[in-house]
Amino acid sequence: MEKETKEVAKTEEKEKKLAEPAEEEELEAALEEIPEEEAKEETKEEEKEELPPAEEKEEAKPPKEEETKKKEEEEIVEERIYTVPLAKAWIMPPNKRTPRAVRMLRTFIVKHMKLEAKKEGETEEEEEPSKLVISNEVNERMWARGIEKPPRKIRVRAAKDKEGNVTVYLAEGD
Repeated sequence: MEKETKEVAKTEEKEKKLAEPAEEEELEAALEEIPEEEAKEETKEEEKEELPPAEEKEEAKPPKEEETKKKEEEEIVEERIYTVPLAKAWIMPPNKRTPRAVRMLRTFIVKHMKLEAKKEGETEEEEEPSKLVISNEVNERMWARGIEKPPRKIRVRAAKDKEGNVTVYLAEGD
């Protein structure tokens, strides 16, 4: 039995060796038939296929991320960390608690970061009012347990930029 399997393996190896040169000859013959310009295009395409596009994109991304981080750091004028109490949101009926907690967070940040609210007498054309942006992380933390059970308090980091816009992030550690 062992001798037979060894012999079969040897014959298969010989067949593969014989088949490989034939394939190479066929490829060479096919390349001779193709004009030189088309052959150059094919080699370029083969080179592109060898380099996976994901690696190229990964190399390009880090410098962009670093640049944006530097820009964000330069633009930040003021940054504060607050623990916002949201326990009074529980006074509301269960299906209105989390929306109330989000409103409470907004009013707290507007008050403590001294954002100017629109006044009735002012027109919109004069000056663009400051904006308050709540990051997706903060929003997800507020809604994590649903509409009926918002957190009793939340630690946030509020960053004010040059234009006076405030962005609220989760405090680091939370």
